[in-house]
Amino acid sequence: MATNDAWLKLVTETALEPEIAICDPHHHLWDRREGRVDRRYMLDEILADIGRGTGGHNIVSTVFIEHLAMFRADGPDEMKYVGEVEFANGIAAMAASGLYGPTRVAAGIVGYADLGSGSRVRAVLEREMDAAPDRYRGVRCSGAWDADPRIGRAHQPGLYLDGKFREGFAQVGALGLLFDMTSRFPQLGECTDLARAFPATTIVLNHLGGIAGIGIYARQRDEIFAIWRRSMAELATCQNVVVKIGGLGMEYCGFGWHERPRPPTSEEMAAAIKRYVETAIELFGVDRCMFESNFPVDKVSSSYSVCWNAFKRITAGCSAAEKAKLYHDTAARVYRLR
Repeated sequence: MATNDAWLKLVTETALEPEIAICDPHHHLWDRREGRVDRRYMLDEILADIGRGTGGHNIVSTVFIEHLAMFRADGPDEMKYVGEVEFANGIAAMAASGLYGPTRVAAGIVGYADLGSGSRVRAVLEREMDAAPDRYRGVRCSGAWDADPRIGRAHQPGLYLDGKFREGFAQVGALGLLFDMTSRFPQLGECTDLARAFPATTIVLNHLGGIAGIGIYARQRDEIFAIWRRSMAELATCQNVVVKIGGLGMEYCGFGWHERPRPPTSEEMAAAIKRYVETAIELFGVDRCMFESNFPVDKVSSSYSVCWNAFKRITAGCSAAEKAKLYHDTAARVYRLR
């Protein structure tokens, strides 16, 4: 049970356009995670949020993204990360049994490995591939950083420019894997530099590049939008970069929904995020954009149904073919889902 369940229930919505097939390419799974609205987020919890068959959205498959959970307790430190991939693959096998409904949870898996360890990370990546041979698709090693700890994760500044990191990054493409990239918007230039240095490696930018709106970035939304748009336009010239549209419900984005007496409706969310969504689609095109839930992290701000309804309100004017790509086809292609 999430700590904000009673609050979320103050706003309930039935799924709009429930016939649209959705691949949710970004969610997490964990247990005993303190400091989150969901201390436990396992198969039962994500299926309850999806609510398929009870007025929910048509989520046909999902992609699990690492969140530093379920590492092995024993063995070499660099191999402990393999435990999270093993865990996700077990959840995926449960979902694939059909006993829990038609949604193929964790049909694709993105694990963690320390790319900062250089070329020796190849052994870790190979072990993770072996742990989920039918589902492992890539790695995420976050370079997101900001001087304000409320905005940046605990990583070194300039990680994506670091020579040792790039030595490790080279192994990603060499093994035919993709890279999920996290940043904060002032770092998008570093993301572009990395993408240009490795044009043959598919890079998936998470959460629209990390738009911040608290701390030193508070009350500067228009100025930050202009900076973000210029940086995203430059990044869009890299044809190997794909963008996940979502993640704007996180606290550091500054919309403050989690502080309100009632959650936002999908109309309110759509109005607030529309310009970011439309700009990303304009710059990258529907073949390089995919919507994401970022659950349960974004659950701090809205329910799963409201999140997807907000996206659907923004894309109401898109063609059926465009919607198919944004909600399913691009993600399924990039993550090579069957």
